[in-house]
Amino acid sequence: MLLLNWRDTGHPEGGGSERYVERMAEGLARAGYRVEIQCAAYPGATAGEWRDGVRYRRRGNKFGVYAHALRATRRARADLVVDVQNGMPFFAKLVAGCPVLVLVHHVHKEQWISALGETLGRIGWWIESRLAPWLFRRCSYVTVSEVTKAELAELGIGRERVTVVPNGLDAPPPCTSGRDSEPTLVAVSRLVPHKRIEHAIDVVARLARRWPSLRLEVVGQGPWDEVLRAHAASRGVADRVVLHGWVDEQAKHEILARSWLHLCPSVKEGWGIVIMEAAAHGVPSVAYRAAGGVTESIVEGRTGLLADDFEDFTAQVDGLLADGPRRAEMGLAGAERAGRYSWDTSAGQFESLVRDVSGQPVPRPRTLLPHRVPELSQQPGGRRRVEVLAASSHGDRGAAAGGRRAERHA
Repeated sequence: MLLLNWRDTGHPEGGGSERYVERMAEGLARAGYRVEIQCAAYPGATAGEWRDGVRYRRRGNKFGVYAHALRATRRARADLVVDVQNGMPFFAKLVAGCPVLVLVHHVHKEQWISALGETLGRIGWWIESRLAPWLFRRCSYVTVSEVTKAELAELGIGRERVTVVPNGLDAPPPCTSGRDSEPTLVAVSRLVPHKRIEHAIDVVARLARRWPSLRLEVVGQGPWDEVLRAHAASRGVADRVVLHGWVDEQAKHEILARSWLHLCPSVKEGWGIVIMEAAAHGVPSVAYRAAGGVTESIVEGRTGLLADDFEDFTAQVDGLLADGPRRAEMGLAGAERAGRYSWDTSAGQFESLVRDVSGQPVPRPRTLLPHRVPELSQQPGGRRRVEVLAASSHGDRGAAAGGRRAERHA
């Protein structure tokens, strides 16, 4: 099983969509499939590794990864290729000798021009809206929300070819943080233009007089970091805005647990995992209705609020800050709903779809060993390092003692 994705969760720009791909891949590995993710390289990363039963190969930068992925697809003897289309597909259908499943988190229409400019943006949108639907016209699709399914239908992709497998959720870890005594907002996001974290900063600036102790904590990293710091300074709220950068999972959950409200001002979301992570801590979210998938991760009026524009967004935040009982009621409803989601359930649904699309029989489950070994692409003297598979399949002919398979130096 070969999955093509532009990056993994270790990438500085990795986010929720990458987490989804990896959790689905890990579920396939536990079910007995041999799974490989082909993705881009980045500074500090090994060229490959085995992690949680999944093999990772990192080749090329954010542009070169597409050529490397096509080469890997052509050479692979896979039963199925999953082409993860983050706006731009990998065009796996051109070279794959097996069925191709297309994974789309959301349609990128609004993002193309803001990300690439007028000319390149129009080309990108043409590829996503015209070329890709034609190329994959006989392929099955999978997405994370009914909203995205409807958007794909608008591009001419038949609803009968699109399966919705929602995001899962990990149970939040125990946290020592209690709710802050002063009003605290949080935004958890990659720091890139289309996430519009500057809107969250603008909310703080707009409400600063009404809420003298209001502050915003921003969790995440990305190329927009310095822009956001400058924006906070220009709005006179640099002392109220904390940009934490990257933090580990425990720290992220501690920050969520002490916050009053979570803000998601993104232009587009396929679903919004962090909305559900905040909900698991009893923290309601405010997002833009037009962002799409958030209309499914937020039950409007019960677990959070949806806004139509910035003025409405600010008013919704202000209203919830002032209404403690309503915030608490939404928090309880959100936590109850978050408890219904699990990665195991989603991975099971994904595996069922993979089995149907590939036409392959159910493999034997594998026992994954708690062992991670990085693979270096090249050793001194032109010798490749031994690779170790940290998983075993009952009766696997290639397995050595202890459930590990080694490849000799080439």
